[in-house]
Amino acid sequence: MAEKYPIPAGELVFEEEIKASRFITVLSHCSSEIDLKSVLTDVKSRYPGASHYCWAYIAAAPDNSVAIGSSDDGEPSGSAGRPMLATLQGSGLGEVCAVVVRYYGGTKLGVGGLVRAYTSGIKKALPDLPTQLRELKYPSRLCCDYGQLADIEYLLGKHGGDILERDFGGKVTLQLQLPKANLADLNRDLATLTQGQIVLKFDEFE
Repeated sequence: MAEKYPIPAGELVFEEEIKASRFITVLSHCSSEIDLKSVLTDVKSRYPGASHYCWAYIAAAPDNSVAIGSSDDGEPSGSAGRPMLATLQGSGLGEVCAVVVRYYGGTKLGVGGLVRAYTSGIKKALPDLPTQLRELKYPSRLCCDYGQLADIEYLLGKHGGDILERDFGGKVTLQLQLPKANLADLNRDLATLTQGQIVLKFDEFE
């Protein structure tokens, strides 16, 4: 599984006319099926009355084969959704969805023509889609004295850790998440700070 991968940082719309039909491709971020439904609802409201709203999405890392989906939305089977998904999978992007809106212009394209038409906009739009890097982070927890908290918060920030929750009891317990690749460097800094008293481990490996 990829630990780092690019994801859309915004939306991109690309429009073209193919044999009198109008094709509007909308690329955007999508981290769940719920996100996909929200994007689809928004696209339908912006482009009402279209003949078809075909879509495909990858809601996780680019190589994920489970959190994916596609729809031909009434076009011949295999002529839209699956080719769109294959194009997204070949892009190297994660957490991405594509909705292609078609306003039928009266000329039938055939299955081969539809495959080309529904993937054309995606291929042309992808190079201009703004992206950012997603780095997977894993859960962990850490207990420290109150006097150590400020320094530990600094070290977590330095190594890409996110503090999700602070519990102030006899000691401070931090619920956090951290990129796997940063664990060794963080532990070296923690060992120096705490004379080896604090060693961070990921929850899933305990």
